[in-house]
Amino acid sequence: MRFTDRLAAAERRHQSMLCVGLDPDPARFPGAWKDDASRIADFCGAIVDATRDLVCAFKPQIAYFAAHRAEDQLERLMAHIRRVAPDVPVILDAKRGDIGATAEQYAREAFERYQADALTLSPFMGFDSIEPYLRWDGKGLFLLCRTSNPGGADLQAQPLDSGELVYERIARLAAGEWNRGGQLGLVVGATYPREIERVRQLAPTLPLLIPGVGAQGGDAAATVRAGWRGTAAATIAPIVVNSSRAVLYAGAGDDFAAAARRAALSARDELQRARPLV
Repeated sequence: MRFTDRLAAAERRHQSMLCVGLDPDPARFPGAWKDDASRIADFCGAIVDATRDLVCAFKPQIAYFAAHRAEDQLERLMAHIRRVAPDVPVILDAKRGDIGATAEQYAREAFERYQADALTLSPFMGFDSIEPYLRWDGKGLFLLCRTSNPGGADLQAQPLDSGELVYERIARLAAGEWNRGGQLGLVVGATYPREIERVRQLAPTLPLLIPGVGAQGGDAAATVRAGWRGTAAATIAPIVVNSSRAVLYAGAGDDFAAAARRAALSARDELQRARPLV
C-alpha cells in the first residue's frame, strides 16, 4: 500500500489528523529515567503504546536519537511501532537534502535501515536531490515549503522574477512536474495559516505535514480551516498536524504515558471539532 493510502486509512480509522512527534530529550524524562539516554526507546515506546489509536502518524526526529548515539534505539522503536501499531505510518523527520549517490544513501538509511514510510526533505538543491527518493515505490516524501520558524521567511517568502514567492514555487513544483510517482507532500507550519491556505490552493491534493501546534503556539482550529478540503466525513488530501512536546511531556511523573494519552486525546478532538460540518 502506498504511503498516501496508508495515511488516509489511518486518518479514517482513528478519526484523527494528529501526528505525535517523537523528539526524546532525556533531560525531560520522568523520575529515575531523567538524563538516562539508554531509556530513549523505552520512553518513546510508552508514548506510542499510549497514543497509537489516537493518531494518523508518528514522526520520530532523527537528531534526538543521533545526538545521544541512539540510532540503534531508533531502529528498535521503528520495529516496535510496526509491531504494535501496524496501521499507523511513520514519517522519519530528517530533512535530508543532497544529490546523487549521497541522496541514494540517505534513502537507504530511511527506507531500509529504519523502515520509514515517509521522509522529510529539503528541496533547495532542486529536483535531482529528490529524484533518488522517488525510486522507492510507495514511500512518501514531505518537502519543506513554508516552515513554522520565523526565519523561514528569509528565503521562503522571497519573490522570484515570475512574481511568485519561493514557497509558492515549491508548492507548484511538488503538485506538478516533480510529483511523478504521486509520492510528494509539503511541510507548512501551523504558525502561518494564511500560507497554509495558499499552499492548499496551489496543491489541493497533496498531503500536508503541519508542525507548530502546541508548544510552538500554532492555532489548531485555524490550521484545520486553512488546510482541510473535503467533507466532515472525508478529506481530499490528508493534513497531518504534528504535536511533539505538548504530548511527550504532558506529565513528569510515573504516569507520563497516561498524561500523554490525555493530551493527545484533547489535541485530536480539538482538531476534529474544527472540521467542516457538511
